[in-house]
Amino acid sequence: MMRVFNKNQSISDFLESLSTQNFSVGFVPTMGALHNGHLSLIKQAIDENDHVIVSIYINPTQFDDKHDLDKYPYNLEEDIKILKTIKNDKLSLFTPSNFEIYGKNISKENFNFEGLDQHMEGKFRPGHFAGVATVVKKLLEVVRPNKAYFGEKDYQQLLIVNKLAELLKFPISIIGCPISRDENGLALSSRNSRLSTDDRLHSSVIYKNLLLAKDQLFTTEIANIKASVQEFFLNDPKMELEYFEIVEADNLESTSKINKNTKYRALIAVHISNVRLIDNIALN
Repeated sequence: MMRVFNKNQSISDFLESLSTQNFSVGFVPTMGALHNGHLSLIKQAIDENDHVIVSIYINPTQFDDKHDLDKYPYNLEEDIKILKTIKNDKLSLFTPSNFEIYGKNISKENFNFEGLDQHMEGKFRPGHFAGVATVVKKLLEVVRPNKAYFGEKDYQQLLIVNKLAELLKFPISIIGCPISRDENGLALSSRNSRLSTDDRLHSSVIYKNLLLAKDQLFTTEIANIKASVQEFFLNDPKMELEYFEIVEADNLESTSKINKNTKYRALIAVHISNVRLIDNIALN
């Protein structure tokens, strides 16, 4: 039976009771509105650890737009039903309140991510990664897992969390997990629940453009690939392109020429019907 905790001390005491020399704890932090992408992370964590903690907490400090926070989907009862379908005694749920995470002062900490937070999401969502890093730090301090699992859909966030663990010298492995997609290629996201059926189908063009960039990497100038994507969305009446970048996968630096010994990634953010969607793909 899945246990549910909402206090820092109660989950710390529970994990302490389980702790033995070789006992491993996996951690999957989420903001709820669970979907198959989350479930794939959770199942991987269960396969690789003795016990798994899933957290559901909508972190206010990572939203630069209060309206976006207010509209974020939340249904804890439904999320608990979804988690119970896993039917595994190795799984527990942590649903802290704002007070448990932040006390009386809901504020962000500052971190030096050596420029990782200045590109793309950091550029268009000021303060976002400071909020992400703040809550991840606080959750890791409570759960103290051996491994924490993050989806590659938020690729920039994954690099930021890796850097955070390095900065804080946490004895933890940050595990990046593959993107889960709908049949039409749309990356699974909690925000997808705000899309109409037509918008969800139409949004498949995001992934199609990423695949096209992947196909063209070694045959077309980077500037021409980017111009082609920008022109596509400029002519799409339903979608607005926020950014499309081709970057070095390790440091997110933009590139104009391809080095065959370097890994690259394409990242994109698009708006459709007041819903913001992000996606990315490994290019080589």
